[in-house]
Amino acid sequence: MKEVITEAVNLLSTGQPCVLATVVRTQGSTPQKSGAMLLVRQDGTGVGTLGGGCVEGDIWFAAKEILRNHGGPEFKDYYLNEDIAARDGLVCGGTMYFYLEPFWSETDFVDIGTHVIEAYEGGDAVGLATVVNVSGQTDKPQLGAKLLLHLNGSVTGTLGDPLLDEKAISIAKNISEVGSVENFTTPDGTEVFVEGFTTPPTLVMVGGGHVGKATADLANILGYRVLIVDDRPEFANEERFPYADDVIVASYETWTDNVSLNVNSFVVVATRGHRYDDMALESALKTKSRYIGLLGSKRKTLMIYQRLLEQGISIDRLKDVKAPIGLDIGGLTPEELAVSIMSEIIMVRRGGQGKPLTMEDWYLERVQEKSERAITA
Repeated sequence: MKEVITEAVNLLSTGQPCVLATVVRTQGSTPQKSGAMLLVRQDGTGVGTLGGGCVEGDIWFAAKEILRNHGGPEFKDYYLNEDIAARDGLVCGGTMYFYLEPFWSETDFVDIGTHVIEAYEGGDAVGLATVVNVSGQTDKPQLGAKLLLHLNGSVTGTLGDPLLDEKAISIAKNISEVGSVENFTTPDGTEVFVEGFTTPPTLVMVGGGHVGKATADLANILGYRVLIVDDRPEFANEERFPYADDVIVASYETWTDNVSLNVNSFVVVATRGHRYDDMALESALKTKSRYIGLLGSKRKTLMIYQRLLEQGISIDRLKDVKAPIGLDIGGLTPEELAVSIMSEIIMVRRGGQGKPLTMEDWYLERVQEKSERAITA
């Protein structure tokens, strides 16, 4: 998303209008979920994606028409019936709701966009609430009204109604630091879309050995910022981890003194032995990290837990730790363990369940019945 917002700010700063199309709500199976963005320039080119296919094509055309006619913001829904989905090789059957907003000058978005970019680059997280649908109402709130919540609690802008502002601020406080999205609709049909903007998810790999290297490599491929921590320079250096945002050589007892972690941080502890895991985990538990995982057997984990309980760490805090770390995929090699670990992190971050996606037998049986009826018809 950063490239979309950055391009919008760059265009407006040079006097070039654009339209930002955002998926604000979905129902059922869709090629993209809420928060996906497409920016359409005045020359018809774009940045970002809404999932491709005819859906994106139609929204792209609508955005170009807004620019051509100097139109206003629009709320659109798009039902992906079987014919439309099949035309694009999709098997979707859901509904997508889009908000298309034109920006004509710097005052429309540059200040907000700059705050969002700063959040992406390590500054304070922000929450942005926008009125995206007013169901034909002509009085306030105004379509496109915006409210920006800063991490320190200050607010810029208003949605035009104190009650809307109050609810949007409450939601923004909960989602800004994790970078998620949420929407709500009032009884009169006013719909508000709330987006949280923060740094990209950060993997903190505590231990630069074989599993740590494989996990960091995979996290980098998946778009995570990567921080490496090890007390051995030969295992924590830029040559071994050239893509890392930071490589820290520090004691496992004090490594957290060298980093600033937020709720969009994911810590994996995989040092060279349980004595070091013990110290590294105790330090990790003092951070705000959203996820803390420990590599090792159940026996080793319980030994470490007993020591930490004796040191005064609460049992509730230990229950937050994912240990043994990862999803059970039968992994053995460092690379397979990395897949297991990152799969669990993705599950936690995205709210997944970690279950197989294989359909139940009744789906196949239903298709078989349809096929048999088609053959005999």
